[in-house]
Amino acid sequence: MAGSERCSVLSVRDWRALDENGRRQFCARGLADIFDPALRSSIADLVDDVRRNGDEAVCRALAKFDGVTLRPEQLTISADAISSAKVPDELEAALTHAIANLRRFNDVVMETAADWTTQIQPGLVAGERVSPISSAGLFVPSGKASYPSVAYQLGVPAVVAGVPDIALLVPPQPGAGGDVDPAVLVVCRMLGISRVYRANGPAGIAALGFGTESISPVRKIVGPGSPAVTCAQVEMQRHGVATMMLLGPTESLVIADDSADPVRLAADLLIEAEHGTDSSVVLVTTSTELVDRVDAELERQLAALPDVRATAARASLGPNGGAVIVGSLEEAADVANRYAPEHLQVAVADAVTDRLVDSLVNAGEILVGQHTPFSAGNFLIGCPASLPTSGFAHVSSGITAAAFLKRTAWARSDEAALRDMATSIVTLARHEGFPAHANAITNRFGAKEQS
Repeated sequence: MAGSERCSVLSVRDWRALDENGRRQFCARGLADIFDPALRSSIADLVDDVRRNGDEAVCRALAKFDGVTLRPEQLTISADAISSAKVPDELEAALTHAIANLRRFNDVVMETAADWTTQIQPGLVAGERVSPISSAGLFVPSGKASYPSVAYQLGVPAVVAGVPDIALLVPPQPGAGGDVDPAVLVVCRMLGISRVYRANGPAGIAALGFGTESISPVRKIVGPGSPAVTCAQVEMQRHGVATMMLLGPTESLVIADDSADPVRLAADLLIEAEHGTDSSVVLVTTSTELVDRVDAELERQLAALPDVRATAARASLGPNGGAVIVGSLEEAADVANRYAPEHLQVAVADAVTDRLVDSLVNAGEILVGQHTPFSAGNFLIGCPASLPTSGFAHVSSGITAAAFLKRTAWARSDEAALRDMATSIVTLARHEGFPAHANAITNRFGAKEQS
């Protein structure tokens, strides 16, 4: 196969040569680490420690896993620290720009989430009321890097949705003596989020779920992170806390044909690839020649990255991902829909772009064309960037205002409509063995009438 012997960065596969087991293995990523038995046991112990010991356990986890010694009263970031946080003017302007775009996107989400009413049958009306959830906890990671973009990608939807109680949790920056990135605090100030905590990720997530002496509990926790962070969110579901499934290690997939610019294509593949050695990045293409050209360009561009980013990228594009050769763009769409990537970009000839995009149904986001790179989506476009990973784009969506809303169904029936439904209600109730269900009808209208 062209490319398979010469590629130094990309791991290359021919989709047509893979059997069903090979295809299944290729599409499986992330879950083994998140649900590793040893990790699950460790996280369960940590969660239980926080449940029983509160702030003391949170501080103990910070010292053990982050090397940061804090007293319980230092877990809460003060209002003064938030109000006095400063960043360079150009960064503040970029944050303002990003928040404005994200607000516009989520304002439209809210417009589409309106209350509604319909007549089901004469005398019977029903509908839904849409309202914000009562409280939300936003987890902003801070390990491999600092992510103020995650703070606004989570915070703006929660604020636009109208959540009355929003808490934000961010681990201290490594080697910063317990300090957090001031850019995250600036985002909190811009959004009016005043309940902000510093804590180790898994322990902090448990604290947000249970509540501690310093940290008030919330009903839903969202935010991306390491397998340990994701595992902690899954564990908290057992304790009645809602979370999103799953926001794990980042991943991307690009569909490209021989019309794609290999320089831009390599650059765009490296966007998500540089996140970490647990990331997955895939190029799906009909062109083996393009694979060779992109691989050479990747080698050149990797040389300009810091060692830690280059190492992450090589893992993401090698053992964790790579190039997949397909026979047609239709087959490329099949691969993408089966993989269900967090981030998906289409870089094909204009004449076939719309048809290809229309066939893509399983992805956290779809970015169309080589003028729409993942970095634009991650930082500024306004679409959600906290997206389902590990194949959960098959069944779930990115975090928008809709993630912080709930729908309450309601109905009103008059007597004539209930009489019209009575026979069917009684018949179903008797079939399922629920006499009280039936009695509620027969006691109103008489058993003989409904027999």
